[in-house]
Amino acid sequence: MSDASFNSRISAYKAIFSSGEIQKTYQDLVAIVQSLRTSFATEYKDQFSVANVLHGYIDFTYFYLQNEFLKNRKLKLAFVFNHQKIQFEIWLLGQKKDVQLAYWKKLKSTKWVNEEVMPEYAIFEIVLLSNPDFNNFDSLSESIHSGYRSLSREICNTLEDYE
Repeated sequence: MSDASFNSRISAYKAIFSSGEIQKTYQDLVAIVQSLRTSFATEYKDQFSVANVLHGYIDFTYFYLQNEFLKNRKLKLAFVFNHQKIQFEIWLLGQKKDVQLAYWKKLKSTKWVNEEVMPEYAIFEIVLLSNPDFNNFDSLSESIHSGYRSLSREICNTLEDYE
């Protein structure tokens, strides 16, 4: 974070918002996540319950997916758009911090877990799609769904193996 005074940061903040581009871009990105959420709810209706889109501060836009297997273990998946990195991610979350910590320790030997530091909000965070092409929604959606199908299956299989 900048060492500049709060007032000087407010000036920079005001300048960023003055053109209206950031607001429009943010709204368009959230609309894409909402469209993806709708397609997830349709495509995976027999496999996962899909929650509504939630907004982090200005950093993340996301929705949760959960099936009976995950629910019974107090876990859920999060489909996340990371605004700072401009990428789509899948996170494995615990219902509470103690659940997250227990699964982080249990899954340390998997390729997704950073053995040194647990993420702030998740057990692990996987990049699903970096450098997305927002100009072709159909291609973007197919890439995301293809990656999600494979990853969600692999995550659930790994969890089963660690029972």
